Amino acid sequence: MALRDWIRTHLKGDRQIWWIVLYLSIMSVLVVYSATGTKAFRELDGNTEIFLLKHGSLLMLGLVCTYFAHRINYIYYARLAKFGLWLSIPLLLWAFFKGSALNDASRWVTIPIINQTFQPSDLAKLALISSLAAMLAKRQRFMSDPSVLINMIFWIALICSLIVLSNTSTALLLGATCFLLMYIGRVPVRYLAIMVGACIVFGGIGLYLGQRFGTATNRIKSFMDSDTVLYQVEQSYIALANGGLTGQGPGNSHQRNTLPNPFSDFIYAIIVEEYGLLLGGIPVVLAYIWFLWRGIKAIQKTTRPFGGLLSAGLTFSIVFQAFASICVAIGLAPVTGQPLPLLSMGGTSLIFTGLAIGIVLSVSRDEADESKI
Repeated sequence: MALRDWIRTHLKGDRQIWWIVLYLSIMSVLVVYSATGTKAFRELDGNTEIFLLKHGSLLMLGLVCTYFAHRINYIYYARLAKFGLWLSIPLLLWAFFKGSALNDASRWVTIPIINQTFQPSDLAKLALISSLAAMLAKRQRFMSDPSVLINMIFWIALICSLIVLSNTSTALLLGATCFLLMYIGRVPVRYLAIMVGACIVFGGIGLYLGQRFGTATNRIKSFMDSDTVLYQVEQSYIALANGGLTGQGPGNSHQRNTLPNPFSDFIYAIIVEEYGLLLGGIPVVLAYIWFLWRGIKAIQKTTRPFGGLLSAGLTFSIVFQAFASICVAIGLAPVTGQPLPLLSMGGTSLIFTGLAIGIVLSVSRDEADESKI
């Protein structure tokens, strides 16, 4: 009873989202522990608990961020987003020119003292979606004013073009999220077309001048060529086939020994291999679909436009990323390097995902006065 009373008192907002987060978190710990086994033997002399402790600590920190974020009145995020938007510009440029490199891409900035890296694109996504939701909500009466719409398009094109310098897939997913958010926000079609055109032009320039042009084109060519299958995709297919309907059982993955990044980009393949489609693959997909449904319910439930748009935008961002990762694992999309939100082993991306979910939960509390935005 004490635990139930604490939950009712402290965990506000949509209870079904909390259950989804709990399910994905538990699944994450189980699968990451198994998927990092080979990596631990190769790099840490078999000390498999190191990666589990690191991942568990970051996952718990992300859940703590979810808790505190959902306790804050969501209107304050409109103000914080402006600061985050401006801050993300120098951070993205720093990551490109001076950041830590991995797989021929400089996406990470090292935080001094704690020596922990993070991707500025995670901050940029959160800030842009929140700012865009605030602008759309605050200026609904002035949608015919070209300057308001051009300002939105400018920020979308700028942030996406800076992200695409080192991370093509993230820029594409963010652009798609912003397009859908503007469509929901009743932006006229001609300005949606302008936004698409601006993103194509400036994003194309950024892609050409950036670090991933060759990688992106090669992956698209490989995906379009039915006779060519990339090594990591082939290994993912084997993992899916091994899993079948019922799976090999927890901890019994064979492809974790050969599949690149089985604990991150291709963790869905490991989930299916160990737990099968019935206990792993399908429930994970349904969890993200249910999260999408609960996130966009805010549009139907609230009369406050900023809350509805904010919840929808952040929900779209998380679910788009999830399905991009799943589609890569099952061969329906080119290799992108997108982790599964809340499931893949990651660094500060878990923290930013936790913040985004906390903001969605804050909106679901429906206790804000948007006149202060």
